[in-house]
Amino acid sequence: MSSVITAEIKSKADELYHGDEICQQKSKQLLSEIFLPNGLLPLKDIEECGIIRETGFVWLKQKKSYTHKFEKIGKLVSYAPEVTAIVEKGKIKKLTGVKTKELLVWVQLSDIYVDDPPTGKITFKTPAGLFRTFPVSAFEVEESASGKDGKGKEVKEEAKEVVEV
Repeated sequence: MSSVITAEIKSKADELYHGDEICQQKSKQLLSEIFLPNGLLPLKDIEECGIIRETGFVWLKQKKSYTHKFEKIGKLVSYAPEVTAIVEKGKIKKLTGVKTKELLVWVQLSDIYVDDPPTGKITFKTPAGLFRTFPVSAFEVEESASGKDGKGKEVKEEAKEVVEV
């Protein structure tokens, strides 16, 4: 499969990042900005991510496909090496590269939206119009180890001074 992300698209990016650590951070930050749960895109080995703020177009490239199980709802979701979407407050539209397993069949997802963020329900829709709704909490990831709380806000700790004698 050839990449949808051309040099022309990259040249329009307001933000373009390379490397897993910064892309993980930026993807969670973006999800937080648009009031979606921070664990919605649990990608691995992200090589590149970018956003064109004017249109809301975002992309994430990872080294290879990754399948993740959302334990709280018992669902498998597959993420292609390239995931693209249009984002806006409370919504992801025109999603590509994401499939979920329903019974024995992998189904492409096209839209994700949240009712009454952050405590409401999150709905996943297919191009055929079928949809499933789950609690938003099933897609939240606690980030206390990274100095942030579960909502992506900085948690400040008091500095502890170590004195060697």
